[in-house]
Amino acid sequence: MKRTKKRLVVISDLHCGSVVGLTPPDWQQKFVKNDRTKRNKYSTLQSQCWQFYYNEIMKLKPIDILFINGDAIDGSGERSSGTEQITTDRQAQAEMAAACIEIASAPKIIMTYGTPYHSGTGEDFENLVKDYVKADKIGSHEWADVNGVIFDIKHKVGSSSIPHGRYTAIARENLWSMIWAERDEQPKSDIIIRSHVHHLGYVGNGDFLGITTPALQAQGTKFGSRQCSGVVDFGLISFDIDSDGRYEWRPHLAKIIAQKAHAIKL
Repeated sequence: MKRTKKRLVVISDLHCGSVVGLTPPDWQQKFVKNDRTKRNKYSTLQSQCWQFYYNEIMKLKPIDILFINGDAIDGSGERSSGTEQITTDRQAQAEMAAACIEIASAPKIIMTYGTPYHSGTGEDFENLVKDYVKADKIGSHEWADVNGVIFDIKHKVGSSSIPHGRYTAIARENLWSMIWAERDEQPKSDIIIRSHVHHLGYVGNGDFLGITTPALQAQGTKFGSRQCSGVVDFGLISFDIDSDGRYEWRPHLAKIIAQKAHAIKL
């Protein structure tokens, strides 16, 4: 009997190539003796993050549709002179991202481009990922109809430095979506998916659901640690969509032990 319910999984912000990005085992940094840097910490972090991701994907199979919502690779890391990269080779980073994506074995894959700093200001290196995994489409802003439920998918969205302000940006995205649809220039969307901000958030009512997705990059970048405030979330999101358009969704979030901060005992 043909399955009518479809399972959709959304992943974003893998930042493959970053020392705290999602890293398949073949690229994970190995422990070294007498480590005077953070290499061994990153090695543990990479292993724990990968194990969570791999286990969740295996539990969610079979996955019918996979959305990769931007920043699949981390880029050259020029602002930190490549000191936060496992490799600055964007082709190698694309191969890492492809290895992450391929374990889902999803027959349908939709991708969006991430921020230019990570995915390329002149060239779109995420096109390499698309080719490696044979994705159906990659674009700046995409829409998908899954059993009558219209998804509006784009990477970037604004954020806020206050906790309760974080929900404003995704609500604004819905309002703009409604205006574009009223002008008959975009599909009328049911679910708005945005990423980029590395935290789970959601708003909605009887007419729409708006979600900012968790990331698949752990904490610990220089920019995040030194210049940003607010909690971040590591994980992914899944949807089960019935043939009549009813759906359930669930966030899958990790508690990564290796990134927990500790006070210095003096």
